[in-house]
Amino acid sequence: MTVTELLQAAREAGVMIATAESCTGGMVVAALTEVPGSSDVVDRGFVTYSNAAKQDMLGVQPGTLATHGAVSEDVAAEMAMGALMRSQARLAVSITGIAGPGGSEFKPEGRVCFGLAVKDQPVQAETVEFGALGRAKVREAARDHALALLASALSPR
Repeated sequence: MTVTELLQAAREAGVMIATAESCTGGMVVAALTEVPGSSDVVDRGFVTYSNAAKQDMLGVQPGTLATHGAVSEDVAAEMAMGALMRSQARLAVSITGIAGPGGSEFKPEGRVCFGLAVKDQPVQAETVEFGALGRAKVREAARDHALALLASALSPR
């Protein structure tokens, strides 16, 4: 599904979208708003690069960050739910990860966690290991995966 088709699916479903992004720095909301007329279905994008921003703007709990770290499914889930609760959206996607360069033995470069929140449904979270592709390619892959998550949430079941 193209971004234009994704936006049309949201339009037809009467669904507003919000994003909560860390390592992609707004690339998902930029892709959505690149399409003319997207303002009728894109409510807002939160870029929460620091832990403080995740807490202040999205309500991520300090304990979650302390226990699991910023790059975790727990934080991704709280980011997605925070974006949903702090917007007019009925659908929100979140991204937090290690684009590189670097990483650690426990959280390697290319690990990205995603959250997907749909109003009145349990939040879903997942981790994708993109590998050490380089910063730009990890960010692009994360953006594309987040768009695919939004598309899947809007596809008829």
